[in-house]
Amino acid sequence: MLRKRSVSLSGHATSVALEPEFWVVLDRIGADLELTHAGLMKRIDERRGRTPLASACRLLALAWAGGDRSFAEQG
Repeated sequence: MLRKRSVSLSGHATSVALEPEFWVVLDRIGADLELTHAGLMKRIDERRGRTPLASACRLLALAWAGGDRSFAEQG
């Protein structure tokens, strides 16, 4: 079952629906980087290019779970 979370990105309200397991990893990433939920979503949004936001969230969660911490780098 998907769980939705709402966030404002670039002044536009949007929601992201992901499986709870992905939210667990994303919450851990946010805590590790000392980012709020909104701050994490903003950083993902800024770096995702043309990838859909939900897909970018899943890809980040998978990479992080696999040990890739490159997302933690600024820029």
